Amino acid sequence: MSFPTTSLMALGFTGQALFSARFVVQWLASETRKRSVVPLAFWYFSLAGGATLFAYAILRSDPVFIVGQGAGLAIYLRNLVLIHRERQAAVDH
Repeated sequence: MSFPTTSLMALGFTGQALFSARFVVQWLASETRKRSVVPLAFWYFSLAGGATLFAYAILRSDPVFIVGQGAGLAIYLRNLVLIHRERQAAVDH
């Protein structure tokens, strides 16, 4: 599958912007609370940016980038599952 260079670059920059936004979200949440926190939005931005960059890596046929982003996706999904389980348990009690 071949994407035009401009479209591929747009995909890559979009993924990088989403991935970078997670740090801004985390920083602002920490500044607001005056302590280090990792808000739920951090994990959603991680997942969105990671998935976009994963697609970009596949389209570029870059195995190093594919493995790196794929491993990250598993971690982001697992963290979201754990957070949602914890929140559901709190509601159930």
